[in-house]
Amino acid sequence: MKATLFAVPASHPSLAAELMLRIKGIEYRRVDLVAAVHRAALRAAGFKGMTVPAIRLDGARVQGTRNIALALDALRPDPPLFPRDPARREAVERAESWGDEVYQPVPRRLVWAAMRRDRSGLATYLEGAKLGFPVPLAVRLAPPVVRLAAHLNRATDENARRDLAALPGLLDRVDALLGDGTIGGSDLNAADLQIGTTTALLATLEDLRPLLEGRPALEHARRVAPGYPGRAPSVFPPAWLGR
Repeated sequence: MKATLFAVPASHPSLAAELMLRIKGIEYRRVDLVAAVHRAALRAAGFKGMTVPAIRLDGARVQGTRNIALALDALRPDPPLFPRDPARREAVERAESWGDEVYQPVPRRLVWAAMRRDRSGLATYLEGAKLGFPVPLAVRLAPPVVRLAAHLNRATDENARRDLAALPGLLDRVDALLGDGTIGGSDLNAADLQIGTTTALLATLEDLRPLLEGRPALEHARRVAPGYPGRAPSVFPPAWLGR
């Protein structure tokens, strides 16, 4: 069994899907696409949707971390991405859904909002990228990509302020999921990958380090996604951060 993973550099859902493939022991090839303009590339590759991660697997095309987790478990049941106990599986599915719908968009908006203000850290998010052309060239061509990505992801000042205000509560939810054992067990499940990679992207924002330090959520992210690429300098006004 072989797979082709279509991803965007430093995309947390893309990394979650890549980790699923590794857990399953499935051989894969990763193709990195340029953020924002990746939508046209996916359509050209035969995918119906416009989002990464997208996988070609045994002739099938699957998009989105939740769909990919289900497809991989169906094709290769062991090791499972969902607990076999029905009650535990339901808890993991709820956490995965929350991680996808509520938690996952937050760092994406914040990173693009940060890049609108200061692109000096952009190259760090491209470490290890397989774009087919040099990273320095990607950085030189980045200004219109950043503007387009910020627009598509609604990375406005208003949304950044709203996301920053909501973050303590979101992180409390992650800590609670760790506390009750829904995530953070000996074997990583689909919710671990969904949530841990999201926290890992949050941790690339220098502004958020005081909020994250000492939290179980940060230790969980370091376990799930060690060495996550990227570092954005402090860019948000202190008032937005409650300081």
